[in-house]
Amino acid sequence: MDINSDMGELNRLLADGTYEKLMDHVTSINVACGGHAGDETMMEAMVIMAKDKGVNVGAHPGYPDQENFGRFDMDMDENELLDTVRDQIQLLVDIASNHGVELTHVKPHGALYNRAVHDERIAEIIGEAIIQVDPSFKVMGLSGSKMLTVFDALGLDTMAEAFADRTYESDGTLRNRKFDDALITDPIKAGEQAKQMMEGHVIAVDGTSVPIDAQTLCIHSDTPNAVVIAKAVRVVI
Repeated sequence: MDINSDMGELNRLLADGTYEKLMDHVTSINVACGGHAGDETMMEAMVIMAKDKGVNVGAHPGYPDQENFGRFDMDMDENELLDTVRDQIQLLVDIASNHGVELTHVKPHGALYNRAVHDERIAEIIGEAIIQVDPSFKVMGLSGSKMLTVFDALGLDTMAEAFADRTYESDGTLRNRKFDDALITDPIKAGEQAKQMMEGHVIAVDGTSVPIDAQTLCIHSDTPNAVVIAKAVRVVI
């Protein structure tokens, strides 16, 4: 089971060593590409660190909205959306190439990811942008969602994703971050949820057992206790 983490988004997490410590417990990182967060200096730092740690590097494109961290949906022109996703991925490809690192995957961020869960056209645009850069890239998407079906239809190699540090609704979608119980910050609970996911299900907020078939588990680097959560999840899997 792959363990992934979204990184390169916050300077404080680079400065306090969170990113470096997390890389000791994850197998893949998703690097913000300047859309919702990040810049070329941060991207370079993440690539160099990941190369040193032997961790897979992927692109983490989002809506071009750093003010809101890419967590609010945007109605963008389709061509503009395709261009920004493609250009974000390409920028990281170029930076990584300068350090002898090849990207392995792409994972959309935040509101763009959540939109693609339900909106097949948005998922298609994301997939087309990936193909324009490199059709061999794997793409991460929510387990059981339409976005994976769309990516599969485009011929992309998919990785179904589940979240160790997020709670779920009964339909298999992530609980909105506006709710206080959307995040799991207790490492013990995150470990228990990861164990459930390894067994093929997760308990939603209403007590429903939701089927989960995932190849990668996410731990957000900005979740409180992220490093301890990553340790707990790594032990379970």
